[in-house]
Amino acid sequence: MRGSADQTGFEEYVAARRRALLRTAYLLTGDHADAEDLVQTALVKAVPHWRRISDDPDPYVRRILARESVNRWRRRRWREVSTERPPEEASSTGLETQVVEREDLRRALLSLAPRQRAVVVLRYFDDLTERETADLLGIAVGTVKSQARDALAVLRRRLPALEALEEVG
Repeated sequence: MRGSADQTGFEEYVAARRRALLRTAYLLTGDHADAEDLVQTALVKAVPHWRRISDDPDPYVRRILARESVNRWRRRRWREVSTERPPEEASSTGLETQVVEREDLRRALLSLAPRQRAVVVLRYFDDLTERETADLLGIAVGTVKSQARDALAVLRRRLPALEALEEVG
């Protein structure tokens, strides 16, 4: 990064968008530490291109997040540990129910193939269009549609209580 204006612009972007980037990264990785690492990697990769992308950096940074997430999964899939039950059981009332539902959703998202997960996160959590999602992932719009359809079918089977997925599909 050359000028102090570029550095200031980058720092302002990071300060303004950090939480949103972390949310996207968490949904892609399912782990807070991995999400932080993924955001850091994406931002480091964005810096050399800041002058070119500074007008609208979100698509570029999201593309890096999605691609790096898939690449990290390929490199680290041997680390996955499956368990029969969550480490702690919560009661079915109020906030605890929401926590259980969020954990169920997180596990269901992690069960998807990396590209399907990226499509679902970008389309339905980041609210991008099919075209924007396709452009970010470097795939065809038809692929986005089929990946989303297949991913939502898996999520519906695993999370029958999520009626919102019925409306989206």
